[in-house]
Amino acid sequence: MAEEMPPEWRNYFFLGLILLVNTIFIKISFSWPWDSESFTLGVMGLIGLTMLYISWYRFTFKRRGLVPWMDLWKNPETSSKKLLLFSIFILILSYLLGKNQLFFPDPASLIFSLIALLTLIQATYVYLSVTILSDD
Repeated sequence: MAEEMPPEWRNYFFLGLILLVNTIFIKISFSWPWDSESFTLGVMGLIGLTMLYISWYRFTFKRRGLVPWMDLWKNPETSSKKLLLFSIFILILSYLLGKNQLFFPDPASLIFSLIALLTLIQATYVYLSVTILSDD
């Protein structure tokens, strides 16, 4: 169910992209309010990831919100398999980032692992809900 006028997603996308590029490449930061420039940079990166997620949600589902309920999915069984592959890919990426950080900040592998495990849980839930645990 989409809203009549789809919400604006571009502002969130570009601001999130700017914050994420700053966190990974440029690294402009300040020490206040917690006297740590690296912590501030990490917080800016997390805010950037959150804004990118919000822009993806608004672009994909054409509505405001944060949780992709199953009734919003067009083909839950196929989409859950794609989401499962995505989560495995991100989990492998987080493992590789934990070994060789390249140009990513230190806790990047932890954040990627969190994202991968949350998407893995969602993919498993959706797949089980439309196959084994469905009422049909």
